[in-house]
Amino acid sequence: MRWLVPALAVTLTGCASVAELEQTPETLDVISGKSPQEYARCVQQKLAGSREPLQLEERHDGVRLIVPQKLSAGPAAVFHIQKRGSGSSIKLYERLNNFPLRLGDVKTAATNCISG
Repeated sequence: MRWLVPALAVTLTGCASVAELEQTPETLDVISGKSPQEYARCVQQKLAGSREPLQLEERHDGVRLIVPQKLSAGPAAVFHIQKRGSGSSIKLYERLNNFPLRLGDVKTAATNCISG
């Protein structure tokens, strides 16, 4: 019985693409005083110990940061970090965003990097 919840979580994760994650409601929508590159660098540093390297994609209005899953292939989360005045606008899309037992390291890193 103890393995039922983790087994169910792994089964539910499946393989979603970045495009599919971007169609889900955001789990975080905030503004930071950091530039998109500074914010992305902060998130990368915070997740370096718990995730494979994050994929950074430069865009005309900022960056997109793709966070890999811990246990399987595919993205766990996608950050859209857009230039906004002297800072940036951040949107986070997570896999299983309404699943209460999902790992919290991505959202924790996201909120810890907002100010500073």
